[in-house]
Amino acid sequence: MNSSSGSRTGAPTGGQVLSAACPSRRLLGDITSKWGVLVLIALSRGPARWSGLLRTIGGISEKMLAQTLRTLEEDGLVLREARPVVPPHVVYSLTEEGRQVTGLLVPLVEWVQDHAADTEPLP
Repeated sequence: MNSSSGSRTGAPTGGQVLSAACPSRRLLGDITSKWGVLVLIALSRGPARWSGLLRTIGGISEKMLAQTLRTLEEDGLVLREARPVVPPHVVYSLTEEGRQVTGLLVPLVEWVQDHAADTEPLP
């Protein structure tokens, strides 16, 4: 088995994500953060304006939406297109890398939605 395909347990072996010093940890954290996942899922439906994302993603604050979009843009997962009109018109969409990672997230989110009722809340 080569190092990029994973071990028998399914854990990735090509990188050192379990190491605290692994640079992929930051990207993994950005993608799998509560708001990161939800922004990526919302954008998987198609390009959206900031106000549309704010309405679509229940419970997210303006500050967290702005911060999450900025982070995902810096990670190369989200494209911010500012159109030169008055008032400013900004549209967010997924990059190719964003579409790739969102393709992996959608089945996870669907699984979570299907199994959320099966879990008991902590006391």
